[in-house]
Amino acid sequence: MSTVNIGIVGLGTVGAGVARIIKRRHEDFLRHEGVDLHISRVASRNDKAARELGLASVFTTDWHDVVNDPEVDIVIELIGGTGVALDVVKGAIDTGKHVVTANKAIMATHADEVLGMAREHGVQLECEASVGGGIPIIASLERSLVSNEITSVVGILNGTTNYMLTRMAEDGMSYADALARAQAQGFAEADPTADVDGFDAANKIAILASIAFNTRVTLSDVHSEGIRSISSVDMDNARKMGYTIKLLAVAKRLPQGIDVRVHPAMVPLSHPLSAVNGVYNAIYVVGDSVGDTMLYGQGAGAGPAASAVVGDILEVARRIKEGGRSIGSTTTERLPILDQNDLSARFYIRMRVADEPAALASIADVLATCKVSILTMSQHGAVDGVAEIVFTTHHARIKDVMTSLDVVRTIKSVRGLESVIRIEGVE
Repeated sequence: MSTVNIGIVGLGTVGAGVARIIKRRHEDFLRHEGVDLHISRVASRNDKAARELGLASVFTTDWHDVVNDPEVDIVIELIGGTGVALDVVKGAIDTGKHVVTANKAIMATHADEVLGMAREHGVQLECEASVGGGIPIIASLERSLVSNEITSVVGILNGTTNYMLTRMAEDGMSYADALARAQAQGFAEADPTADVDGFDAANKIAILASIAFNTRVTLSDVHSEGIRSISSVDMDNARKMGYTIKLLAVAKRLPQGIDVRVHPAMVPLSHPLSAVNGVYNAIYVVGDSVGDTMLYGQGAGAGPAASAVVGDILEVARRIKEGGRSIGSTTTERLPILDQNDLSARFYIRMRVADEPAALASIADVLATCKVSILTMSQHGAVDGVAEIVFTTHHARIKDVMTSLDVVRTIKSVRGLESVIRIEGVE
């Protein structure tokens, strides 16, 4: 039997969920794992949650009391961000304590620093809940799939935007109405920038790419686009073409380096990711031995995130019990991050064009001059002398596509470039 003392910093929804799981399943952990998990210190801005959880006697408002407590074996950081939270993580490691965190921002921007510190001090830093909530994607990449050379990781990693796009696809909602619904349901923050502009997903794919390809990828390496320009018209067009639109987080290992990005994409209806709806997340992984595999589940919320945190706690507790020296995960390669402009992709392009002779010919000439080949073109009627035109392209260099569109915008007959969306094969 081994007693492992836990110190929790942050008693919000996830922190409280962690405490409840440990209390509810304490006897199971004793019986199955031989580990006596004991919450010996908690820190938060007020004591309401601590009192409700029966932890008032070990409560403090100062996180230093948790980090510096000699009885604490594992510090659980659940306050988020890269300010005080980073100080908590570094402070805990400096005092020789293991750390479990759900903090995607730290792991996407300061992973080299904190993992290096963990390695130096011989402690473990676990972060399963930083990506995908309760989906065990990090454990899968680090352990179950470690024998594979991973070639791609493609995911729907943000529940807010997936909920919004689902409502737009299924109910014909506008972007604004879908956002309002998500906020009313508690799925979107009052300021939804991190979600709808792709930053949340970018943090997560940076973490997954680092693990999958054994090379450091940071948030600044990830090309990010959001969903603000997506409309119900695009959703209808996508469905007619055999696609749906998802905010994809993509990481691929190519011979010349790492392709890592977040953007809206048309996903074939035949692909498993197209059926991932509502607030659910999924990660599609391709390995040389395992082939194609997908993990699916709730990507956020107190229950799923707390489940992942407690799983990490038990993993560290087992190592403490066995007396093994724990070390932080590391990356041993330094692969180049590829410039998106130099890569190729297919595109869906929707624009409003004056319904007059030679208008389409002038657009086609610009695309051809820029080495962008049109695969399909359709016109959707004219209103007040302006028609809506939809093009799809063959694979073309992204820089050439963007250059051609810059020129197209200057054509007098073009009244508006409405949407430019990648068409993703999700290989």
